[in-house]
Amino acid sequence: METVFESERILFVKPNMELIPEYLVMINDIEHVARFISDRREPYTLEEEQEYMRGKIEGGAAMYSMIEKSTGKFIGNTEFFDRREDDAEWGIVITYSMQDKGFGKEALKRMISYGFGELGLERIRLGVYIYNPRAVHVYESCGFKEYHRNKVDIFMDIRKEGSNT
Repeated sequence: METVFESERILFVKPNMELIPEYLVMINDIEHVARFISDRREPYTLEEEQEYMRGKIEGGAAMYSMIEKSTGKFIGNTEFFDRREDDAEWGIVITYSMQDKGFGKEALKRMISYGFGELGLERIRLGVYIYNPRAVHVYESCGFKEYHRNKVDIFMDIRKEGSNT
């Protein structure tokens, strides 16, 4: 696996087809993972996940799989998507066995640095379900501010220091 960048405990690698079994375990865990990332409640098939990842890989998505440095264990995926010039949406998904270990906050801090530094973003935005207060707390602790909400989602963003965007 090719490491693109890293943080203290995480290697950020390009997504690859070898990790598909890990991706499926993560996204098909409806109770602990999937309900926080989409409305879908049916498991993804191997073929669906292969097609999805093929598209991400071939399309050069700003998606990274996270691997724990000390053990080589798969943590989850993070991605900048819906990019509009110097503005992008950010998302993260962490497999259940690696939750509650501080990886989400560590990954978010590194992705903010990567987005503002290497990608040249001026604004990073995200959406989070209202019923996920734990995630909202992490985002706020990293500098994200709420700019809109509806009955389902809270929309937050962070701007590069000195940015007028």
